[in-house]
Amino acid sequence: MNRHSLFFAGMVAISLSVGAQSVSLPKVMGDAEKQTKIMLYGLKAITPGPDSSFSPRTLVDGKLKLVSSRDWTSGFFPGELWFLYQYTGKEEWKKAAQTYTARMEREKLNGTTHDMGFKIYCSYGNGYRLTKDAAYRQLIIQAARTLSTRFNPRVGCIRSWDHHKELWGYPVIIDNMMNLELLFEATKLTGDPSFYKIAVSHANTTMRNHYRADYSSFHVVDYDTATGRIVKRMTWQGYSDSSAWARGQAWGLYAYTMCYRETGDKTYLRQAEHIAAYILPKLPEDKIPYWDFNAPGIPDEPRDASAAAVIASGLYELSRYSDQGKAYRQMADRILQSLTNHYRSEIGASSGFILLHSTGSKPSKSEVDVPINYADYYYLEALLRSSAARRAAGQ
Repeated sequence: MNRHSLFFAGMVAISLSVGAQSVSLPKVMGDAEKQTKIMLYGLKAITPGPDSSFSPRTLVDGKLKLVSSRDWTSGFFPGELWFLYQYTGKEEWKKAAQTYTARMEREKLNGTTHDMGFKIYCSYGNGYRLTKDAAYRQLIIQAARTLSTRFNPRVGCIRSWDHHKELWGYPVIIDNMMNLELLFEATKLTGDPSFYKIAVSHANTTMRNHYRADYSSFHVVDYDTATGRIVKRMTWQGYSDSSAWARGQAWGLYAYTMCYRETGDKTYLRQAEHIAAYILPKLPEDKIPYWDFNAPGIPDEPRDASAAAVIASGLYELSRYSDQGKAYRQMADRILQSLTNHYRSEIGASSGFILLHSTGSKPSKSEVDVPINYADYYYLEALLRSSAARRAAGQ
């Protein structure tokens, strides 16, 4: 038995010995409805700012921080509303989702960002999946066209950031893998293979250049656009250039699983399995990661519930494709149960956010140990995927 197999055999034994159980989906989703109604009520009392801020991102000094559609997190709240509609079938959630999704419309032409998947696919993508609205379909296609303009064929990747040009020339961040789902969808909707080809090129280049021998990921890789060669590898939100920023590892696990789903290429499946084999033994006892796996002050470092939610959601999907599916599903159950039992807000508190204790960027002292909308988004997605994974396993 090889090292990879030994790890999973041990993981199954550990999961079974603690008797990991799934959460009560009706109860937890009912609680999520209550919290989201509180948030919607609070939003009605806020006068929109001059930048048309509308999407709740986090809490600052106990008050909702709203962002405009230009912010990379703006699509998550509309996506949460679509998840509630998906689960309940209630017209009130559909109407709320349509209202907040419509406020994302102008982003379809925003070529200054790589975050088109986060913004458009989490909002319009979920909306189209559930309603088949033809207008949503066309907007998804246009957004994919806009995102494609940021692709450099010599580098083989979509450019991430345009800021801090004194630090890098052509930065590509591991987060950018999450935006490829939009491109895969555009090819399915149009039959145009160019979107698919860009997504595959980006995934392959990232797999080759972002990952270390142990399958941990660098955060940022900077490229020379003239030659396509790597200039440097570094971090922006992690502890150090050589560390493993927790949410970055989570993005990779989730995204390479998605790439396997969209392409059937087992190279991506193996990559996702390798990333899982790196992450899972390093999780603390309650399975919620510290903000960076190499943070020097562990166990006194902040946790990142958002990374845990992304990992759980990714594991549920990975469990449907991998020979190690049972072990992945059990570990995802443990993460989800820990988030549910120990990281949720009390009902009626936190202005309606669901999860507490996420870390956006500790190096910049930004959003440390606070609720963040993308934690709630991937938590709700993980809840829905947990049910789908069990059905697929015949449970």
